[in-house]
Amino acid sequence: MSSSSDRTPPLQSDAFVLLVSDRPSECAALGRAIAFVIHCRSLGPGDAPGPGRPVFAILDLAPSRLQAWVRQLDARSPPVPRLVLARGEAGRPDAHAVVMPTSASRKAILSKAFAMIEAATCSAVERTRRLRERAQAAKGIVSELFDSAALGGTLTRSELDRGTEIVLAAVTEVGISNWLAELWRHDAGVYEHTLSVSGCCAAFGGRIGLSRVDLARLARAGLLHDLGKARIPREILDKPGRLDANEAKLMRRHPELGATLLTAQGGFDPEVIDVVRHHHERLDGTGYPDRLKGREIADLVRIVSICDVFSALTERRAYREPAKPAEALAIMVQTAGHLDQDLLSAFAPAMLGCEPFVL
Repeated sequence: MSSSSDRTPPLQSDAFVLLVSDRPSECAALGRAIAFVIHCRSLGPGDAPGPGRPVFAILDLAPSRLQAWVRQLDARSPPVPRLVLARGEAGRPDAHAVVMPTSASRKAILSKAFAMIEAATCSAVERTRRLRERAQAAKGIVSELFDSAALGGTLTRSELDRGTEIVLAAVTEVGISNWLAELWRHDAGVYEHTLSVSGCCAAFGGRIGLSRVDLARLARAGLLHDLGKARIPREILDKPGRLDANEAKLMRRHPELGATLLTAQGGFDPEVIDVVRHHHERLDGTGYPDRLKGREIADLVRIVSICDVFSALTERRAYREPAKPAEALAIMVQTAGHLDQDLLSAFAPAMLGCEPFVL
């Protein structure tokens, strides 16, 4: 007999269908019918979409309003499937849309909507299952990497590559918001931070159009950036409050320790070792361990530094509440001279939708 943890997790109780219409009477009738199956959130064309991710959307709008909503739904990762009730010409369906004329009978529209809701719900449940499996597998890989580093063992390159592919696949399929939400459902520690940074690297690299090879290198650098913490005592890593001066001094050694580990083993990209050693350097020279400044800091290091700071600010800590993505980005912008502002401007749009939402 399978345990409850082996079963497909259901959709969360706040799953909903989004119905956007500029025809109030038609909207009300459709909303009442859909509400028999799943919660329906009905909006006018000028309303804000509100929190959460719909499992499915119905758009019943004039062409002048339609495209703005299509862009909003396509901006989600993955894009939200939708039924478009077209006016005039039938319009073009795309990979995420089915188009029907508004002149179709209400029965035909509801029949198609219910079929699409069922398909979208099943797809969302499967994505949730894959996400949870990937997160658990990735945590296991990171744990093994850190254990090997702590004991002076050899890091298994094939497992590192597998961890990189897991992060890339998860972020590509469900987006960075869901990846981060899944990582932090239960635990809060160095492994989750490692996977958070790698996921942000994957999302950022994908947004700026890195090649597959460069994207994998960036995500891999995120997985390895804090490897030196494997040589830091657990009582310091797991301390629930702020570190004292001596503890902080020891913690600041982790970039050097990690770079030394990778250099001694051999076979790692020099660019990745550079990230491990220098991800706490700052453009104004106030970082550590080598007080690099300006162009002495490579672009790959700058990207991982941004992802590292963002992850640290938005993660739970025993001594403070996590910052919301917009709050974290505001803090990062205000620390002028620390981070690359051009890269930060490109990073911000990928993270501003980073509130956890229903798959």
